[in-house]
Amino acid sequence: MKVIDTHSHLYSSKFNPDIDEVISRAKEVLEAVYLPNIDLDSVQAMHDLVEKDRDFFFPAMGLHPSSVKADFEEVLEKLKRNFENSGFAYHAIGETGLDLYWDKSTLDIQKQSLAIQINWAKERALPIILHARDAIDETIVMIEKHHDASLKGVLHCFDGNIAQVERIQQLGNFSIGIGGIVTYRKDVQAMVKEADLDMIILETDSPYLPPEPHRKDKPRRNESSYTQYVCAKIAELKGMTYDEVAAATNRNAKELFI
Repeated sequence: MKVIDTHSHLYSSKFNPDIDEVISRAKEVLEAVYLPNIDLDSVQAMHDLVEKDRDFFFPAMGLHPSSVKADFEEVLEKLKRNFENSGFAYHAIGETGLDLYWDKSTLDIQKQSLAIQINWAKERALPIILHARDAIDETIVMIEKHHDASLKGVLHCFDGNIAQVERIQQLGNFSIGIGGIVTYRKDVQAMVKEADLDMIILETDSPYLPPEPHRKDKPRRNESSYTQYVCAKIAELKGMTYDEVAAATNRNAKELFI
């Protein structure tokens, strides 16, 4: 059974040499790939990839927290115009969120940027894709602060604990995105074993964080077809079949994004 990669940056220049082969491998095991934007510079590359197959690639638009600088309001206004003028149907807001790994000094403007994008999600009835590196609790607080029945989304590349999963579950309409780290991190494996499968969607975050057995590949690069390894590991952890996990996570993804 084919699965869904809910978070991939296949428009990255890292795929330029062999993008057609990467797409071919993806289509062998996937039924869809969601492509969150990160900044102004990546918009055109994302659009170009979506144009290759609008029934397979589905774009999202947002400003990544690591791209939030002093001019973030101007950048957001330019990104917003893409919703209105690009001719593309966006399926989510993001990738946005908070990041305390790379730069703690911008937390205040990251929060301002996130609040604006949360409002975009509400206004357009779209899910929000949340990056929360070293900032899961802070991101949950922001969602709780702005939460209402219209807000839904996913904490992508989730590596938190089961207590945080349960807090997210209380929000309703929020998922956790599980990627390649589940194939090798024991703490993430323990969390996934306990988490409700109805909360889980699959992702790769390509070209980052390749799963086992591809962590030592040269060059080191993740790709969307590797979603199959994530699905297989979750099935092993849950004592289920691959197809059972595929069916459940596909359903979860479609309920969130469609």
